[in-house]
Amino acid sequence: MARTARGATINTTSTRFNLPEREVDGDWLDAREAIDGAPPPVRTSVGLLTPRTIISYNRSPDIGFDRSVNPYNGCEHGCIYCFARPSHAFHDLSPGIDFETRLFAKPDAPALLRAELSKPGYQVRPIAFGTNTDPYQPIEADWRIARACIEVLSECDHPLTITTKSDRVVRDLDLLAPMATKGLVSVAMSITSLDPVIARTLEPRAPHPRKRLAAVAALTAAGIPCSVSVAPVIPAITDGELERILEEAAAAGACGAFFLPVRLPWEVAPLFRAWLDTHFPDRAEKVMAIIRSLRGGRVNDPNFFTRMQGSGPWAELMRTRFRIAIRRYGLERGRAPLNCDRFRRPRGPQGDLFD
Repeated sequence: MARTARGATINTTSTRFNLPEREVDGDWLDAREAIDGAPPPVRTSVGLLTPRTIISYNRSPDIGFDRSVNPYNGCEHGCIYCFARPSHAFHDLSPGIDFETRLFAKPDAPALLRAELSKPGYQVRPIAFGTNTDPYQPIEADWRIARACIEVLSECDHPLTITTKSDRVVRDLDLLAPMATKGLVSVAMSITSLDPVIARTLEPRAPHPRKRLAAVAALTAAGIPCSVSVAPVIPAITDGELERILEEAAAAGACGAFFLPVRLPWEVAPLFRAWLDTHFPDRAEKVMAIIRSLRGGRVNDPNFFTRMQGSGPWAELMRTRFRIAIRRYGLERGRAPLNCDRFRRPRGPQGDLFD
């Protein structure tokens, strides 16, 4: 049975690190649902993580950033396609409902960020927020860890990029607008569908698509460069909306756009297939067939560059439609490079030692 207001329909134990399978041990618990009715809704819980560092570095040649900060592990938005789901196996938790409900916050992130930026050997380049899980997911309203990290970056004029599917980002206009005047920030708003019915199952706890478009307009009005990420495009479900999303994004003031065809790495594929069987049983086989066509006969292509673009006639058709649409709606200009020349080490006991 699908969980109400959750993305994943199953909660299978992760197999990524050979974790032991968990099974109901029999007796009357097996029949509890038949006796007592449906189980209560799954509640969101938040645990604490205390990492030693907060900046993560990568060397992937097909990703436009080399470092990122993630204030949270797990994401309550519950996007069924999220490539970060398998990372929950590190916590001995499922990439399914556990990923959406058993979250982890990193309250030391701002202090760790300040310490890392204060190191004498630190070389400044834009830091990306929202690369693994959304920094503006619902728990940010209470924890405010993303905001506290942005305060550190604002203080030392460090450039950052933000990718989110939440209009909660406009809460921080007081920090982001002054940074934008110095060329220090850009935002990418993720909009995968304008259909509220599709969005409600695809990204069940993310804000309504219209709220995201309103956030694009608010960010643009505040002078913050904002592009729109149409990612992922899911064939036979959301691909028909590509042009309309770009048209609405342009009307909201977006400066650019990009798209990615859906990819299903690791343990995301069975979760996605279970979601299809629950919400789109009439076209599940068709969707999976097109995805395999995009991915060279598999559901995922792990190779650099092609993993982000797809291959074959379906991928080429998407790229052609996208190119025509961004020209039509004036979304070709994109965003200017961020300024890395203004950086100064954060103030404080450690920062002062190296000024």
